[in-house]
Amino acid sequence: MRRNEVVVTGLGAITPLGGDVGSTWEALLAGESGIRGNVLHGQVDGELAGTVAGTMALDPAEHLSPVQARRMDRSQQAALVAAAEAWADAGSPEVDPERLASAVGTGIGGIQTLLKEDDVLERSGARRVSPRTVPMLMPNAAAALISIAYDARAGVYTPVSACSSGAEAIALGARLIRSGEADVVIAGGTEAAISPITVAGFKQTQALSQYSAEPASASRPFAADRSGFVLAEGAAVLVLESAEHAAARGARVHAVLAGAGIAADAHHITAPAPDGGGQISAMRKALAQAGLAPGQIGHINAHATGTPVGDAAEARAISELFGPATVTAPKAALGHLFGAAGAIEALLAVLSVKHGVVPPTRNLTPAGIDPDISLDIATELRNLPQHAVLSNSFGFGGQNVSLVFTSAQDHKAMAHTPGSS
Repeated sequence: MRRNEVVVTGLGAITPLGGDVGSTWEALLAGESGIRGNVLHGQVDGELAGTVAGTMALDPAEHLSPVQARRMDRSQQAALVAAAEAWADAGSPEVDPERLASAVGTGIGGIQTLLKEDDVLERSGARRVSPRTVPMLMPNAAAALISIAYDARAGVYTPVSACSSGAEAIALGARLIRSGEADVVIAGGTEAAISPITVAGFKQTQALSQYSAEPASASRPFAADRSGFVLAEGAAVLVLESAEHAAARGARVHAVLAGAGIAADAHHITAPAPDGGGQISAMRKALAQAGLAPGQIGHINAHATGTPVGDAAEARAISELFGPATVTAPKAALGHLFGAAGAIEALLAVLSVKHGVVPPTRNLTPAGIDPDISLDIATELRNLPQHAVLSNSFGFGGQNVSLVFTSAQDHKAMAHTPGSS
């Protein structure tokens, strides 16, 4: 094995498709949808009342004690639930607290708390505002609460990088392990920002899907008739571990985080660079760190939110580097989890390489693919044993992150090869 190789030993999630990893994965492979209609019913009147979005399949508060739930924003609740599943899945590893870190990204943070307490302030005055308001709205609270829960003292990190936040947290976790600063990192992303103000703001930018009459069909990445993304909420957490630490305790390894690339467009606050330079750079960096050529990637988990401009830009970038690569777009089923999107899709990439499948892209037939997109998009479930999967996450601000996961079986074979360590 390579020195400071990073492996994935734990997975946890709560998403629009399911309340845990297993139910989310099964629903994705079955081609189900987590998008629901009228999610703002009772909160607003008029044009926002029929909003479609990917709300979590289960209320995360149900997994917590009433006291815990009251003291956390919904985004924090989701992160704690996902972390608990991931930690248990990793076997609750015994690790020196000074060698355990937490890295959980978010795009917006505790906006539900901010809006609720602002209403209290306007309605009842300053004395009625909760003293827990600031800890519940601050973006770093999810990572900090996980640090407290698992006694992680090697650092608490919170990338706030729009749609790439969760993926960037995972990349940061890998860096901490490779640099020797940590043996184990609880890494992922969380978001719970489905609210009138966020929906209205995205609607004003014309970024949201216009298919509100049919919620399950609203998210349409790569389709010729796509019109925008569908906002969603949830959280996903991976337990990352140095291969040496995992081997010493006999841990099960789901996959290897072989490479992570981060690059910036330096172009526009919302639009991707027309030449795809930042996206291509992130993918190249991830491949280089993994020591792989483009042809060794089995398939690509695309960022693909369903916007006309964004999907076209990513497709061009992928085509330039990989040619007519095999691609899947989970946001068709999940919606766009914004700051948590990169984490849940990294988790799906891990499961894809582990089980040798390419998840289907909902709401798409071969005939319905945008004719200007020259990619092999999986519109149905494919059984495809593969050595490596690449997952893309691209955020507002031109922040691009690509992650490469490789097979745990390959890692196991390398670990038993003389002279490979």
